[in-house]
Amino acid sequence: MPQSPARLHVLVVDDSAVVRTALQALLAKDPGITVAVASDPIIAMTKIKMSRPDVIVLDLQMPRMDGLTFLARLMAEQPLPVVVCSSQAGPSTEAALRALMLGAVDLIPKPQIGVRDFLEHSVTQFIETIRGAAHARVNRRVMPAAPAASVAVQPRAVSPEYRASDRVVAIGASTGGTEALRQILSAMPANGPAMVIVQHMPAGFTAAFAKQLSETCAIEVKEAADGDLLVNGRALVAPGNRHVHLVRSGSRYAVRVTDGAPVSRHRPSVDVLFRSVAAVAGRNAVGVIMTGMGHDGAEGLRDMREAGAYTLAQDEASCVVFGMPREAIARGGVDRVVSLSHLPAAILQSVQPAGH
Repeated sequence: MPQSPARLHVLVVDDSAVVRTALQALLAKDPGITVAVASDPIIAMTKIKMSRPDVIVLDLQMPRMDGLTFLARLMAEQPLPVVVCSSQAGPSTEAALRALMLGAVDLIPKPQIGVRDFLEHSVTQFIETIRGAAHARVNRRVMPAAPAASVAVQPRAVSPEYRASDRVVAIGASTGGTEALRQILSAMPANGPAMVIVQHMPAGFTAAFAKQLSETCAIEVKEAADGDLLVNGRALVAPGNRHVHLVRSGSRYAVRVTDGAPVSRHRPSVDVLFRSVAAVAGRNAVGVIMTGMGHDGAEGLRDMREAGAYTLAQDEASCVVFGMPREAIARGGVDRVVSLSHLPAAILQSVQPAGH
């Protein structure tokens, strides 16, 4: 008989009574979840002392103490899995990305109107996000709460061991993936391999995420648009809520961005990307599966490996959540398991032209 999921205690921290009530009602649909609420971080800190939650759902714009300040303090003193509930507009998007840098493990969008209706339609995805966050490995951090100023990055000197090739690197990640991707992309040389990435992230956040990375990496990072060519020195990030497929454009590779039903419960789906890479690029590709909850990408990575691609998985010790790599390994899709700190070198080594 299958085991029932572990019982979770969730603390919702939001100054909007409407949002608190909606989230509480939504989470109550899962009998394995209990919910407490707080209207600001000061009250939240008292409630945490009384009953330590498994997951915190956090608004960022609140009175008395803003969410980023609270998150930085929490991660420095008593780290807990935090899911940010944020607006997709303007400064709120930048704040949400900063929260991921500070240690939040995931984010969900907060619409400006129709909060209750939006959450009702997203019940399954939302509860899966909360349960996924509960499995996250969070580490104590000491980081400033104020957003850091962007610094222009000069192109790096290319290692003499690395030479550009026409191979394609496809990467899939979910929970914890934003900061893991930051570590990988910032290590790529200016003429690094052409990359296409699916990071599970809501619509409205991926463009800002790509822009932020592009400002701090030697390579160009951009949100993928339909018809974009894959070129060395560029990484394309799938737009939130859109699938990305690798296609041929004459003698070159490009991406097709489409709508369509979620696959493996996600849109964008890692499986969609990986299967297209297997079909179009075959042995001319490298597949990388990284931190994340669930199984999206496991079947697609196996397809890539069977088509002759070289495949890598992030190891358990360096994952925030090991679910996606574990599933890919179990299904026979992985050639090599590598720690996050060694993944950039492993990727560069795997795309070297023959004879180098």
